[in-house]
Amino acid sequence: MKMDYSLLTLIICIFTLGGCSARVVKVSPGPLIRVEGQPVSIRCEVKEYSGPREQDFEWVMSREASATKLKIISTFDATYSQPSFSKRVASGDISVVRLSDNELDLKIAEVKALDAGLYWCQTPSTDSVMSGNYEAQVQLIVIPNTLSVTPQTPPPEVPEGSDITLSCSVTRTLTQPTYLSVTWSLKNGATSEEVLTFGPQGGVVTGPKFTRRYADGGIRLVPGKNGQFDLVISRVTTSDGGTYECNGTEWTHESGGKWIKIVENTKEMGTVKVIPTGQSLSVKATSPTTPPLLSPGDTLTLLCSVAADNLQALALEVTWLAGERDLVTMERSGVVIANVSASGAQGTRGETSLERTGGGEFRLGVRGVSMEDAGEYTCRVRAFIEKGGKSAGGGGRWHMAAEKRSSPVMVKVSQIKPSYTLTLEPAVNPQVTAEPTELACHVTNITHVPLGGRLGVTWEHTALPEGGADAKTPHPIGSLDGSGNLLPGSMYSDRLMGGAMSLTRVQPNTFKLRILRTQEIDMGQYSCTVSAWSTSSQGDMVKLTEHKSSPVTVQWDTKRPTMNVVAKRVREASVGGATFEMSCTVTTENLGEAGYSVLIQSQESLEGNVRTIMTLSPNNVVQHGGATDPNRRDSLVLTKSGLAEFRFRLAGVQLSDRGFYWCDITAWTKQQPGQAWTKATSAESNKARIDFQENGPSFTIAIQSDDTSVYPSRTAKMECSLSVSGSSPKTGATQDDLAYEVRWFFTRLRGGQTTTQVASVDRFGIVKTEERNSSSEVAIERRDTHTYLMNIFGTQDGDSGEYYCVATPWYLSASTGAWTQAGELTSSRIFLTVQFAVWDSLQLPLLYGASASLGVGLFSLVLGLVCAHCCCRNTTHTPRSRNKLMDLEMD
Repeated sequence: MKMDYSLLTLIICIFTLGGCSARVVKVSPGPLIRVEGQPVSIRCEVKEYSGPREQDFEWVMSREASATKLKIISTFDATYSQPSFSKRVASGDISVVRLSDNELDLKIAEVKALDAGLYWCQTPSTDSVMSGNYEAQVQLIVIPNTLSVTPQTPPPEVPEGSDITLSCSVTRTLTQPTYLSVTWSLKNGATSEEVLTFGPQGGVVTGPKFTRRYADGGIRLVPGKNGQFDLVISRVTTSDGGTYECNGTEWTHESGGKWIKIVENTKEMGTVKVIPTGQSLSVKATSPTTPPLLSPGDTLTLLCSVAADNLQALALEVTWLAGERDLVTMERSGVVIANVSASGAQGTRGETSLERTGGGEFRLGVRGVSMEDAGEYTCRVRAFIEKGGKSAGGGGRWHMAAEKRSSPVMVKVSQIKPSYTLTLEPAVNPQVTAEPTELACHVTNITHVPLGGRLGVTWEHTALPEGGADAKTPHPIGSLDGSGNLLPGSMYSDRLMGGAMSLTRVQPNTFKLRILRTQEIDMGQYSCTVSAWSTSSQGDMVKLTEHKSSPVTVQWDTKRPTMNVVAKRVREASVGGATFEMSCTVTTENLGEAGYSVLIQSQESLEGNVRTIMTLSPNNVVQHGGATDPNRRDSLVLTKSGLAEFRFRLAGVQLSDRGFYWCDITAWTKQQPGQAWTKATSAESNKARIDFQENGPSFTIAIQSDDTSVYPSRTAKMECSLSVSGSSPKTGATQDDLAYEVRWFFTRLRGGQTTTQVASVDRFGIVKTEERNSSSEVAIERRDTHTYLMNIFGTQDGDSGEYYCVATPWYLSASTGAWTQAGELTSSRIFLTVQFAVWDSLQLPLLYGASASLGVGLFSLVLGLVCAHCCCRNTTHTPRSRNKLMDLEMD
């Protein structure tokens, strides 16, 4: 029963689901308005069907609602078409294009007026149950092609910056609700760019390259009457040249909000050539006087004439150049900006002005010219076109259309060379080496120096004839140019840059050369050469003339500096580990303030290699030499103990330090504080010797015990003491420079003469005990550096015997700085007795015997009682037979 009910439920569900699926056939929403002669496409789609995935379609039509349906085409029957359509189907004018298994398009290549009517898309059934619709209907309306596009030819050539108007008329005869759009395109070669489209919804769409210009007002659409449309492009540039086309399109708005293009017509308007501004732009610079020849203080006037075909549409930026330097500029807004030279020479030039006297006339004026204003003058013009139209509020984008320069105009200003007299004299003359020198170069009787002119100077030095082959060759020390820049000579660059020498201008007409610390190489002849400078039209400093002074000789009697160094022992090192100290005292002659560098050197013998122990620079920087052990650097000290005295100290001398020690001192001088040191002279001191013999320390050993007789299980203590005497690197032996290796030995009382090692401790404090046939334990304790204690815990009879200790001293040698092993030391012997206690030995046996006897007695008593109780019972008394003898006899 339950099975029947489930089967019925399944069948009902299947039928229910099958009933929900019904075939749906759809076609393009209509009515479809199309233009005669244009292609037509009608789409048909079937959904919610069963059977094969690929469906077949049939198309029929009727010109009237009540007329007979005519078969057009089928996807599965090639003979399906009516005779009136069979030829068109065969020629391909009518066809179907399958888009998918359940969708296709009916295509009419050129629709005719007779094609207007009702169209049905039918789908043969493949469903198991007939459900839904199997055909759909749409109306096709065919209207005549009345679209007309009539453009007006634009001018073939227009100047850059002008406006062009592109007129185009687009009309059609209105029989059905259709709409129009007009599009202008620019074609250059094979590339075509859309400029602007108006319609069909009344909106404007611009091409990507023209969107901003349209927003700025550079492109405007002016609709007219009777289908007339004007496109105005303002301020054209060369990129606007090309062939313009006008396209008219007729649209229909079908149900569902979709716009369908039903016909279009494109006409070429004509080719427009934009003449670049640069072809017609001309710039000419002129002067009222030819050639312009001026005197200092005159006014210079130059004219710049600009001409162009479209001059009114151009914004001009005019600049006058003096050489390649911008002098003054009038911007396109009319603002005049005077340029200042990077060299700061504007103040020495004449005052400039620039004004516009006409449409293309510009006048430059320079009042109060000087020699710096002479040179070539050029007028540069830059022409700009505003790409934004009038609707942009005058703030549109600017495009530089052209730039041109005029031919240069040469301007001459008469000049008289300056004249002056030079006098060179020593202000400070050195008498000895290292004294300062100062030379003054005076300029007098100065005439004809231009306004704003400056003086420069060059100093030269010629060595004395005794100086060598190049003694008579002058060497430039340095110079100050017209701008006051210091230009040092190659040989004196370091001294000038460091401040040891200086070139200064102390007054407008006086120059000085100073040498802070004159050296012997500075002796010779000195001369100064003074030059007059002015500023050129380009703003550069130009040398006008120069004059050289008579030479001045700087010379003095030279005395060589001398130095003597004496070394003295302050502390003698007679034993290893002692401190050696010596002092080195410097005495000098013909040497002023100086700094000293010290080298402490040594050698094992007078013929041995020289080693550098330490160094001290003139700046008091101490460094260790390569012969110094890095581990002993803290033991070395080198200090400056006086103005000309130095001390060297070596702590903890070793055998390797024996040899000769001395000071190598060099004197240095400076031109001025903060400058580099210059070597003056050097000398070595006498030699101090370190010589000693090493006698190592001596050691003794002793052993003792507070109690040499102990009872069993007691603790026995034996102390091994060591002492040291003789030379020591320090005031007393400490744990840091002295250590011992101690071993303990034992000879058993009843084991023969065999000696065994009991325990040991090495010099690092590691204790080691040997295996023993005894229950006692041994421990080693170090009480101090020289005392070691051996403890025997729980002594037994087997621990009786002779004990002694053996020690090996280790000490840190003051002479070599290394750990040294001394001879092995053996102590005297000490006898340890473990006593026998009679009562103590009998206590345990007596206790065990008494306990055993008591136990056996108690056991016997208990056993007797048990046996008596169990074996003895009460029985009936049997009288003794009187006939015993008889019985025996009978027996």
